[in-house]
Amino acid sequence: MVFYGWVIVLAAAIAYLFSFGPLVGVTFGVFLKPLAEEFGWDRAKIASAYSISLLAMALCSPVIGKFVDRWGTRRVVLPATALFGGALMSLAWLTPHLGHLYGIFAVMGMLSVGSTHVPYARVISNWFDRRRGLALGLSMMGLGVGTTIMPLLAHSLIAHWGWRTAYVVLGSLPILIVLPIVGLSLRERPEQMGLSPDGIERGEEGLRSRTSASSLPRAALGLDPSEALRTRTFWIMGTAFFLMSLCAIGIMVHLVPLLLDRGLSAEEAAWAMSIFGIALLVGRVACGALLDRFFAPYVAVAFFSLAGGGILLLWLGFGGVLAFVAAFLIGLTMGAEVDVIAYLVSRYFGLRAFGAIYGYSFSLYLLGGMVGPFLMGVSFERRGSYQETLLILFLVTLVAVGLLIRLGTRRVEPALGEMACAEVD
Repeated sequence: MVFYGWVIVLAAAIAYLFSFGPLVGVTFGVFLKPLAEEFGWDRAKIASAYSISLLAMALCSPVIGKFVDRWGTRRVVLPATALFGGALMSLAWLTPHLGHLYGIFAVMGMLSVGSTHVPYARVISNWFDRRRGLALGLSMMGLGVGTTIMPLLAHSLIAHWGWRTAYVVLGSLPILIVLPIVGLSLRERPEQMGLSPDGIERGEEGLRSRTSASSLPRAALGLDPSEALRTRTFWIMGTAFFLMSLCAIGIMVHLVPLLLDRGLSAEEAAWAMSIFGIALLVGRVACGALLDRFFAPYVAVAFFSLAGGGILLLWLGFGGVLAFVAAFLIGLTMGAEVDVIAYLVSRYFGLRAFGAIYGYSFSLYLLGGMVGPFLMGVSFERRGSYQETLLILFLVTLVAVGLLIRLGTRRVEPALGEMACAEVD
């Protein structure tokens, strides 16, 4: 019989497929030019809307994390998903006032936190221990699939029915698909169904508990948020992911107009975003599997280095096939980032207050994503190109790699093969 934890992973993957990232993030560049032509807004002003949504997500992530720790995932994700879909649909009635655009994106940012990584990473970590990296990676496949198909879907909808109808269709998807699936399948912990994490037998569970660094229940192990925020480890991790998010999300939002400026057609640019999504998909699964086998910070270093290579290709001005290669390499890193954040938080700080600590970590990631698109937009408006900013982003990736190399090996909740390192900085 299939372990029910994999049903949880599938439900999370479907939720991710129709979440903020695929429906709003990767389609943003596809909508950018139609909005500019309709209302006469420049790219920096439109890109600021996405930055505002990420700021709202960053501010709300710790709060939503605390709600998840206190009330459970189910009570958070269901209303948040419904409201997020409604907010996205409301863009069909957008007016020529920038404040209207910014307000809707702020609301979507706040609501989307409750329907994406913060609650689902917690529930998956409850269901898996030895295979946690793989489970997190497989769930994130939904983001990869969504990132692959949503730019093409958005482009097709805009071409045939206009951008307003496109927003109505995209906003209806989480309401019609995610709500019934998650509502019927989601369970908070394996213990509620008489099961153990990873689906292991009771005899194995007893052996593992005797070899672990603590006899406390898994959910009770770990630091509280105030303790985690005082550790050097938290801030090394947070700064590294802030910097990589700045680079990857900044390029993701502007990739379509960047490639259009280099002579690619709208369809080719949309395909580049789909390749970005394929890389997300590959990165999610590959990173998840590697996290269960190798030292997690070094896995992150490898993926971050690939992103640096992709940014370098774009800075050198390559188009055609090499532009697609660059999109793929940067997409691999986007595929790895959120997996690694959740995995590192669970191992270094435990599950006791996972929601809140992950919320703070995810906030730093989102703040980087807020700054990146803004810098790219300002660079284009002032210089007429993205070249100067691309060089800066390449150097920033090197700093992020250096920070992750400095992470230590001591954790609150080590993986099964790492029981000897069960201390905390």
